[in-house]
Amino acid sequence: MTDPTPAGTGRRRLAARCRNITEAPSFGMGVFAVILLNAALMGVETYSGLAASHRQVLRIAEESCLTLFTLEMLLRVGAHADRPKAFFRDPWNIFDLLIVASAFLPFLRENTTVLRLLRLARVLRTARFLPHLRILLLAVGRSLPGTASFLFIGALVVYVYAMVGWVCFAASDPQHYGSIGRAALTLFLLTTLDGLTDAVRAGLEISRFSILYYASYALLASFVLVNVLIGVVLNSLDEAREMEEADARARERAANATGPADEVRERIAAARLALDDLEASLDLVKAGPPAPPGRDRLADRRLESAV
Repeated sequence: MTDPTPAGTGRRRLAARCRNITEAPSFGMGVFAVILLNAALMGVETYSGLAASHRQVLRIAEESCLTLFTLEMLLRVGAHADRPKAFFRDPWNIFDLLIVASAFLPFLRENTTVLRLLRLARVLRTARFLPHLRILLLAVGRSLPGTASFLFIGALVVYVYAMVGWVCFAASDPQHYGSIGRAALTLFLLTTLDGLTDAVRAGLEISRFSILYYASYALLASFVLVNVLIGVVLNSLDEAREMEEADARARERAANATGPADEVRERIAAARLALDDLEASLDLVKAGPPAPPGRDRLADRRLESAV
């Protein structure tokens, strides 16, 4: 029986082969090693004498890294040949594609500063191969709204205390509280508690009540607000970890689940197998004695179950 090749079989075979390569642990470790090599090359180039004496070697090494990155992207694109839209649903695929493709743009290759920044961006691709680093980056992104609120409250606290400090200490300590800007800068540096002892001693020479000013500011700015920021980051970290686990479960279900198209293909294959058995039985009938009735019934049952 003639078995016509279904449309898209070549793309499915290409995707399967590329997927076997990209999903292998050795492939990820190899790409990770190339990323680290690229970062090391950038560090070597900061030494002018070493870069000048090995200019040709460094250039060849950079071109080799770019070639390997390009080959990696071709394999990742090929792994989605049967489902191209799925490639662009992954933000990491888009990020990698932009970073690698930008190295081939003429106006970017001519700008040394921009090209170095793009090469530096390749180091961020390590997050793709380090799940914990990927979770941290996702947590930082999710904490940005809470961090913006924290910065607004912190700026408000610094401004209020700066105004109070300008009123109380401007005449006695103009170097630190002579204007609202200097007062805000002084208090911002005191947030880390660095120099707080000297500031308290200078304040006590002006007034004994300055201890209340510095103590309340240190308690509010250095303990309460910083702990609030830590809480926001930890909450975002938990959310990012839950999202990463949910994505992993979804990818596992998608990998194990059989789609409608795959189910139809399986039924077609079973029907073809049953028809092949029927044709073989027919050939036996024409060529010699009748075939055992059990074989025909078995082929009929296969055909009925497939349909």
